Amino acid sequence: MDFQDRVKDWMVACFDTGATFDVQERLHRFLEEALELAQAAGGSRDEAIALVEYVFSRPAGEPRLEAGGVILTLAGLCSASGFDMIEAGEAELARNWDRIDIIRAKRAARPRNSPLPQRT
Repeated sequence: MDFQDRVKDWMVACFDTGATFDVQERLHRFLEEALELAQAAGGSRDEAIALVEYVFSRPAGEPRLEAGGVILTLAGLCSASGFDMIEAGEAELARNWDRIDIIRAKRAARPRNSPLPQRT
């Protein structure tokens, strides 16, 4: 099984079917993780906001093409940062199998229909 299929299996085990295949929820969690990576790699809040303004001032792209761009730029960032993208993903997937109860509790505490992962 490839990585994407194994992640889907984990999601099915962790969440109900609705959350597993809810594109909006998956989008919010992806954006949260992308911002956390940017912050961890030295990006600033001001840079993130400037990029949000830039991206949303332009026409929307095609999701499949943009996903390809995400993978390419993530691989480039990981190479420049000196670590293997696939190893990082495998380690996080293994870690999350051991954290299903914690992840479920965090999701249950999240405001309904909100992009935010928790109440502020």
